[in-house]
Amino acid sequence: MRKRSHRVRAALAVVAAVLLGVAGCSVGDGSSPAPDGTRAHAARPPMWDRSPDSIAAVGDSITRGFDACTVLSDCPEVSWATGSDARVDSLAVRLLGARGAAERSWNYAVTGARMADLPEQIEQAAARGPELVTVMAGANDACRSSASAMTSVPDFRAAFEEAMGTLRSALPKTQVYVASVPNLKRLWSQGRTNLLGKQVWKLGICPSMLGDADDLTSAATLRRDTVQQRVVAYNKVLKDVCAKDRRCRFDDGAVFDYRFGTDQLSQWDWFHPSRDGQARLADIAYRRITARNP
Repeated sequence: MRKRSHRVRAALAVVAAVLLGVAGCSVGDGSSPAPDGTRAHAARPPMWDRSPDSIAAVGDSITRGFDACTVLSDCPEVSWATGSDARVDSLAVRLLGARGAAERSWNYAVTGARMADLPEQIEQAAARGPELVTVMAGANDACRSSASAMTSVPDFRAAFEEAMGTLRSALPKTQVYVASVPNLKRLWSQGRTNLLGKQVWKLGICPSMLGDADDLTSAATLRRDTVQQRVVAYNKVLKDVCAKDRRCRFDDGAVFDYRFGTDQLSQWDWFHPSRDGQARLADIAYRRITARNP
C-alpha cells in the first residue's frame, strides 16, 4: 500500500507540474505575464517606419528643382522630395498622396547651400515636427571657385554632425533619409557635349569641376580628379555619421552611382536634374525608405 501511495503521489506531482507550466506560459487572458524578453520585444516599436506621415526636405539646389523648369531659377514644384508635379511623382506624393503632400510636406532647401547651412535648415524643419527629414547636401561644398576652396572633410563632418545633433535635440524619433552627393565628374562628361550647357556653365555653375570644360590637359584632369575624390570622401562622411543613428538611412551611394543621361539633365545647364532626373531621384529615395531592410 505504501508503494502504491508513493506512486500515486508521484503521478499527481507530475500532473500538477505540467498544469502549472501550461498556466505560466499562457498569456491569452493577461493573467500571467510573458517572460521579460518576450514582453520587451512585443512592446518595442519598429525602429524604421516605412510609411511616415509628414516630410521636411533640406539641402541645396537639387532639392529646389533648380534649372528644371526655366534657366537659373528654382522650381520646387518638381522637387524629387516634396514637389507636386505629376510627372515627377515626388517622394512626398508617393508616401502621402497628392493632398497629404500639399498639407504635410515642407521644403527648406536653399539653392547654393553648403553643409554648413544644414543646421539652420534642420532647425527650421524641426519646428514642423516631421516624421521624416530628407537630406541632400554636399555638392556645393565641392562646387567652389577652385579645388583648393572646397570644404575640408573635417569641416564637412563637423557640420553634418551638428545638423544631426540639432535634429536629435528637437526630434529624437524623427527618421532621416540621406542621399549621397552626385557624381560630379560624370555630370561634366555628359554635359560637355552640349554647347548651350557649356555657355551656362561659364556663368559660375560648379567652376571647380565645370570650368574650362574642354580642357583635357593633365592639370585640368588632376583638378577634376581632386574634386571627384573629395565627393567620394564626403559620401563616406554621410555614410559614417548616418550609421551611428538608428533612425537614419543612407542611400548607400545610389545617387552617386546613378548614371544620369541627357534626358535626366536640365536642358538649361546640362548639370542639374531635369524633371525626368528629379523623378529618378524620387524613385531612389522611395525604394530606400520603404525597403523592409536598409
